[in-house]
Amino acid sequence: MRWDALFADLEAQLDAADDDVSAMHAERVRAEVASVELRDRLRAALGQRVALRLAGGEAVDGVLRGAGPDWLLVEDPAGEALVPTAAVLLLDGLTRSLAAPPGAVERRLGLASVLRGVARDRSAVRIWLRGDAGGVLTGTVDRVGADHLDLARHAVDEARRPGSVRGVVTVPLPALTCLRRSG
Repeated sequence: MRWDALFADLEAQLDAADDDVSAMHAERVRAEVASVELRDRLRAALGQRVALRLAGGEAVDGVLRGAGPDWLLVEDPAGEALVPTAAVLLLDGLTRSLAAPPGAVERRLGLASVLRGVARDRSAVRIWLRGDAGGVLTGTVDRVGADHLDLARHAVDEARRPGSVRGVVTVPLPALTCLRRSG
């Protein structure tokens, strides 16, 4: 009988130790998941199909081609859509995979930097804005500041010429939900 009691006591101690290890492991996993940023999951999903629902009510459904610190580039049947991450209300299609931490250059390639590239190439764009009154603006991105852009408004099928520009509007970047280049 003494041996039975000894073995029972040892088994109980091992079970308690296993429970402690399991609890520590679960806590470590929770801590790691808590530190995961959406951009790390997005960079791991490059080349995968995603569906986005945006703050302005728009939907973008296609292949994720790029992901920066605050933007996504999705290719769908209508072309490529540049979407600020802040405009995304819902993402469908992400896996649990994570990308390695971004490099120094990648961390600095924010939405304003990408929009400056759009301004340099002078292509006509369509811009979707947040809110009921937002709608869609067309024109050419003239300048991009730290937190806004200037859009020369003209028909998307016209070149930016003095006679075709109907005015220049300033769009705060947080108001932007999607940008598509024409053509």
